[in-house]
Amino acid sequence: MDPTQQKALNALESFILLSKSATSPRSAADLVTQATSAPNTYVFAELLQTPNISALKTAPAEHSAFYTLLEIFAWGTWADYTSTPNLPQLSDAQAHKLRQLTLLSLSTLPTSLTYSHLITALSLSTTRALEDLVISTIYAGLITAKLSPQSQRLDVSSVSPLRDLRPGSIPRLTSTLRAWEARCVSVLGELEAQVREVKQKALERRKREARDEGAVARLVEEARKGSGGL
Repeated sequence: MDPTQQKALNALESFILLSKSATSPRSAADLVTQATSAPNTYVFAELLQTPNISALKTAPAEHSAFYTLLEIFAWGTWADYTSTPNLPQLSDAQAHKLRQLTLLSLSTLPTSLTYSHLITALSLSTTRALEDLVISTIYAGLITAKLSPQSQRLDVSSVSPLRDLRPGSIPRLTSTLRAWEARCVSVLGELEAQVREVKQKALERRKREARDEGAVARLVEEARKGSGGL
């Protein structure tokens, strides 16, 4: 397991244990706030599945909003938070963490890694704010990346496996993988056909060269015989 992922799971473990005593909607909502604010907690699917936290889904709106918030921290993005009404106000620590998690999701899409796109997607006001966020995300071990101020891009070489899977994403992922497999098979078939064509052309070229060499040898032999008879 990735060390950063193991660290995040270890950090979440205490909140999973605390959830057993969070028997009221208020205490469960408070636990969500604590878990999403704590250092090193970056995965939340296990907490979502605990009975008392799961019960928030059917709690009054003021408390069920915390379940929705936890879902966003698990697999959503900053845009999901800003576009969903009546969610709890985020603390500075929560806002910073959700932006970091959003950066992880965006890092899987190379076309989204321009400074201008990231600043908009993360609701940041300046390039310096973006660079500070990226640097903190790198130091936290969430991504391996390099800032390129000259080209105004973020170059990401690796992303820690910290985002939980959104419900229903596995069938889509399976479909995507099957489509990718089909494309690979198709490309492989095309490559094999091209290799066969190259081999066939090489064989035909060798045959032509052999015929040409034979014809030249016969001409030389005929010329030698002709010159000998003179």
